Amino acid sequence: MKLILGIDEAGRGPVIGPMVIAGYCIEEEKIELLKSLGVRDSKELTRKQREEIYNEIIKLTDKYKYIIIGPKTIDYYVYKNRLNYLEFENMIKIIEEIKPDKVIIDSPMVNTKKVIEYIKNNLKINVEIIAENKADKNYPIVSAASIIAKVIRDKEIDKIKEKIHIDFGSGYPADERTIKAIKENYEILKDYIRESWMTIKKIRGENQKSILNFL
Repeated sequence: MKLILGIDEAGRGPVIGPMVIAGYCIEEEKIELLKSLGVRDSKELTRKQREEIYNEIIKLTDKYKYIIIGPKTIDYYVYKNRLNYLEFENMIKIIEEIKPDKVIIDSPMVNTKKVIEYIKNNLKINVEIIAENKADKNYPIVSAASIIAKVIRDKEIDKIKEKIHIDFGSGYPADERTIKAIKENYEILKDYIRESWMTIKKIRGENQKSILNFL
């Protein structure tokens, strides 16, 4: 039986909270079963649908893994211009732990050959690797990984909100609630904020201007 592993992430773009990289692996023969469970790109599903599907797909295998990467680690890699490599390094950890026969990756880079080369050159095991843009739409096994990543990130965001008692929305820069929360509660939120994001630099610039207006 050929083991196929799909890998995807959730939360690469937000300004608040972690990024989650997930791998999901089953026998090739079971991939059709994923389709029958309604598995598709997590962005096309509601939160309730994702959670229901998550509960079903983890019953099919114990070969799944997710890694939660905090804002400070993300900042460290962004400042070094190596955010893609942060993803690759964690993908390698997942591949080496699960040891599949074949891996399908939702590529964070347009240059998918470069992704495959880097991962293959740094892997301690020999596996077939496919890396594609939008693999989460085209391969149910990658869609399953995207659902796991998104469900786990949503839970992590809930934990932060419960801890600090602030509803900052989705954590994405396009969310007005997120920006409002950062402007009003920066000190409370700072441990969960990605300082390297342009959004934060912009808010800081605006704050600096308002301070100068009072001098």
